[in-house]
Amino acid sequence: MLRTDLPKIITETVPGPKAAAMIERRKAATPTAIGCAYPVVIEKGEGAMIEDVDGNKFLDWVGGVGVLNIGYSQPEVVEAVKAQADKYFHGMFNIVTHEGYVALAEKLASIAPVKGEKKKVFFANSGAEADENAVKVAKAFTKRNNIIVFSGAFHGRTLLTMSMTSKKAYAVGMGPFPDGIYRAQFPYYYRNPEGMPADKACQYYLDSIYAVFEQCAPADTIAAIVVEPLQGEGGFIPAPIEWIKAVRQICDDNGIMLVADEVQSGFCRTGRMFASEYWKEAGVEPDIIATAKSIAAGVPLSAIIAREEIMEAPAKGTIGGTFCGNALACAAALKTIEIMERDNLAGRSLEIGKTVTDRYKEWQKKYPVIGDIRGLGGMIGLELVKDQATKEPAAKLTADLIQECAKNGLIIENAGTYGNVIRFLAPLVITDEQLEAGLQIMENALVKCMG
Repeated sequence: MLRTDLPKIITETVPGPKAAAMIERRKAATPTAIGCAYPVVIEKGEGAMIEDVDGNKFLDWVGGVGVLNIGYSQPEVVEAVKAQADKYFHGMFNIVTHEGYVALAEKLASIAPVKGEKKKVFFANSGAEADENAVKVAKAFTKRNNIIVFSGAFHGRTLLTMSMTSKKAYAVGMGPFPDGIYRAQFPYYYRNPEGMPADKACQYYLDSIYAVFEQCAPADTIAAIVVEPLQGEGGFIPAPIEWIKAVRQICDDNGIMLVADEVQSGFCRTGRMFASEYWKEAGVEPDIIATAKSIAAGVPLSAIIAREEIMEAPAKGTIGGTFCGNALACAAALKTIEIMERDNLAGRSLEIGKTVTDRYKEWQKKYPVIGDIRGLGGMIGLELVKDQATKEPAAKLTADLIQECAKNGLIIENAGTYGNVIRFLAPLVITDEQLEAGLQIMENALVKCMG
């Protein structure tokens, strides 16, 4: 059964002949700007495993970039979507009410760690749409025009979220961009300015927010500060709790909404249903959560969650959309959350994260190319460097490692400003045997790529 199989390559080359032919068809029919990093053409997926069109079996540590926390083709979700499909596919929510939308909104309102007693929820289709709508709601509530985002941030590829995103490789030739978006420094402690004492780091990054107030836009013009609890594309960097507590205070002091972009970090990925539960445990909560990816096990859906007074601020017709909260997606999400809670996938995320982190730390002692290991639960970044002392990024080694792993049946992906961080996003239903097999493939590949 594919769900419990181990990676196995049976073709002489990767991609095999059928996959290579399909990749050529792809090149002819689709824009190259989309990108295609891996020589894999999926035929079937179960759990944490992919079988390609040539019969090769790959262990997936990318999971649709964080979409498949409960794995490929979860049978109960498949059945839930089939049952909904027998009734109807779609009913636009501003035309007719369907129970799945309401039930899912109720569920998310009951579990989301956002500030306030009574919470409301609405849905969109993607992470970028969730982030964009969170900003719209914050602006409507505060009656302000500006927002603050951070270095290393990734928020999407719409015009607004592309502008919010730090890495402008994702925005080449797409300007002009909206104004009112200002950038402060995200606390990337591994790459603090040289010579900075550890006890001064938090204040250094907070000062960059105050610099925005002084040099770009006064605090009373800022609608929202948008933060990823654990930066994804930026390099799997967790927001330090000491820093986020101070940011919460800045928001409270100045009437600013704190938005948690939980597109990638939500739904058990970090060892909690939402990564901002770690904030709540420290005594602070965001005002708005934007989330997506693993919410519906691969069916397009995203959610925006906030307290009632915030949600009631937008004018009629300014939020919503044709496919937002589609019935099939809501059915998938309700079953996905049920499974996550029942099977304690947040706890499993912590177990997986400990296994991977412990192994990475062993490698760090043996291999001088491993600079930093960081993350929360089963969302872990491994930063590769040319030298542990200089911390010079090892982007080519990272790219070579990805390709070598793929040739041996393991799919991994990079991240980070310098493209030198391996991100771990394996489905949380991965078996212990599969996890061990993947770690062995990765270590062997690392040794080979190091030369």
